[in-house]
Amino acid sequence: MSLLSGPAFCQQTEPAKSDAPEPESKRVLWIIPNFRTSPSLAQYKPLTPRQKLRIATLDSFDRGTVALGLLFAAESQLTNSNPSFGQGVRGYAHYFGTAYADYAIGDYMTEAVFPIILHQDPRYFRRGTGTGWSRLGYAAGQIFWTHNDSGRGQFNFSEIAGNSAAVAISMAYYPENRDVADSVSKLGSQLGVDMASNILKEFWPDLERKFSRKHTPAKP
Repeated sequence: MSLLSGPAFCQQTEPAKSDAPEPESKRVLWIIPNFRTSPSLAQYKPLTPRQKLRIATLDSFDRGTVALGLLFAAESQLTNSNPSFGQGVRGYAHYFGTAYADYAIGDYMTEAVFPIILHQDPRYFRRGTGTGWSRLGYAAGQIFWTHNDSGRGQFNFSEIAGNSAAVAISMAYYPENRDVADSVSKLGSQLGVDMASNILKEFWPDLERKFSRKHTPAKP
């Protein structure tokens, strides 16, 4: 079955169980921001434009986003991906500034600007049930399939157009990577990162519970 087919996503609209879903952890792997994950589509309530903007702001200015910027800046400097940035502290600051800008601009474009304009919901709705493979396909598919403010499924224009706009803006501060091939490659990388992020968001609560059980001392 195609990842984008309706039934795979409609399963989320089943009636909620009597128990309320557990609150989502605000970070995946204790570092990746997780402010836009919802435990279920049951009893769907749309976000206001202000709420969408708040999610983008929380993601953009979270310490985890800063940490990821620092990490990828170090990797880019080690591989000398942009020689004009130079080396040393000054070069690293340049790498960090551009890496962090990539994250912040991407967050605002895909979580606020385009979702507000297109009336789409930027949240990731966990499935939480089913086989591992079905959940994996569902998580990956939400890069291309989302919900509008009425809760109906539709193509995820906000993700694709938002990341495309972010890549276009980044051409202004990446002087050595301004051709079409570089732009397409960067867009593909960003979509891949977001897809991996969705997969982590889908399975992280299960992993977190296992870690918690392992570290909980046995009662006498």
